[in-house]
Amino acid sequence: MKISTLLAAALAAAVLIGCQANPVSGRKQLVLVSEEQAQSSSAQAYAQTLDEAQKAGKLSTDAALNARVKRITDRLIVQAGNMYAPSRQWKWSVAVLDEPTLNAWCMPGGKMAIYTGIIRKLGLTDDEIGQIMGHEIAHALLGHGRERMSRAIAMQGGILLGSAVAGRDLSGLTPVADIALTLPNSREGETEADRYGIELAARAGFDPRAAVRLWEKMGAASGNGPPQFLSTHPSPTNRMQALNALVPQMLPIYEKAR
Repeated sequence: MKISTLLAAALAAAVLIGCQANPVSGRKQLVLVSEEQAQSSSAQAYAQTLDEAQKAGKLSTDAALNARVKRITDRLIVQAGNMYAPSRQWKWSVAVLDEPTLNAWCMPGGKMAIYTGIIRKLGLTDDEIGQIMGHEIAHALLGHGRERMSRAIAMQGGILLGSAVAGRDLSGLTPVADIALTLPNSREGETEADRYGIELAARAGFDPRAAVRLWEKMGAASGNGPPQFLSTHPSPTNRMQALNALVPQMLPIYEKAR
């Protein structure tokens, strides 16, 4: 049997075995990385990120801001445990990074960060921070980190297979493979995190209407960003429309939580 045939069979088998239904959303995902592996690698990356930030003087020393962010994320963490019970055992942590970046994130296992740039430049309210971090936590609850790692593994396997079939190194095609394979799924993940993130935030008592206001601010700050088909994020306009459609469903949850 040719090497290329063996590679194709191994890759197909790995993809087939790795398809699992997400326990929160029910969506089928490619999962080739265990939760333990994802959390372990994330914890190492997080520790390294914070260590580098501290050495560079980029860990926020604003006690009031750090307390504010922790107060908001603590409320979200409680509801995360209700949405996905295993997350109650995660070693949650949040850092405020003193950089102008308009960004926030949550790694597998609950390692979080938000940048002072997004808070200060957009003048965010507690409700808006709650919506941002609810979205980022939703990524972790929905296993998107594991999914991204698994897609990277599958993509590398595809490049190896293609090189064997073509008889030459195709590793230079990685950016093309990234657009063809990674981005459509990542946009799906972003939309999914919007859906569950706004609910998570509403359950924690953060106004769902703030999600729409947040993306109005983001759209104004980014000039509506790159074309949607080349972005892992839905365009701000599309995002606002989708979130606005969810608000009526989320308002009763928010009112009850208040």
